[in-house]
Amino acid sequence: MYNKRALICGISGQDGSYLAKLLLDKGYNVSGTSRDAQISSFSNLNKLNTLGQVELLSMAPIDFRSVINVLEKVKPDEVYYLAGQTSVGLSFEQPVETLESISTGILNLLEAIRFLNKDIRLYNAGSSECFGNTSSVSANELTPFVPKSPYADAKSTAHWLVSNYRESYGLFACTGILLNHESSLRPTRFVTKKIVETAKRIAK
Repeated sequence: MYNKRALICGISGQDGSYLAKLLLDKGYNVSGTSRDAQISSFSNLNKLNTLGQVELLSMAPIDFRSVINVLEKVKPDEVYYLAGQTSVGLSFEQPVETLESISTGILNLLEAIRFLNKDIRLYNAGSSECFGNTSSVSANELTPFVPKSPYADAKSTAHWLVSNYRESYGLFACTGILLNHESSLRPTRFVTKKIVETAKRIAK
């Protein structure tokens, strides 16, 4: 029986770690990337007791050769791009790194899939930050993008790159527009975790 192979780019983060567990439970063979897998702790995978069940690889999303090498080695059926800079605030301090890690990263994956195997299915993690300030009005897939940060600019670019490759080359490529979501794996630099940690300190 053939087990599907999944490649999770950014497996060490909150979403990547939970996704790895979900896919493992579904019987997938799971590989995951980090910029330097040899020194990354992968503590979230360890917390979910999945660290020894996944293949870990080093990949630099902004380096096309690195992306090609990993795809050729893993030969995935599905690729999930969850990597890249994740902080809106930090994106104002590091706009170039933000744009490269998010939009150049997804572009390299799209191009690599187009060259190697157009049957690979690609999921890109988008962001509701692309909508900008909607004045408390609920957004949906038809709401215009009005990005207000370098992070939102990069996510918007990635969103339209995925759309263009899907329509122009027939790739199975989609973007999920994610809103804020929390868990115990959330890094302390995010506001909800800061509030929780501060409340715990006050309680003590």
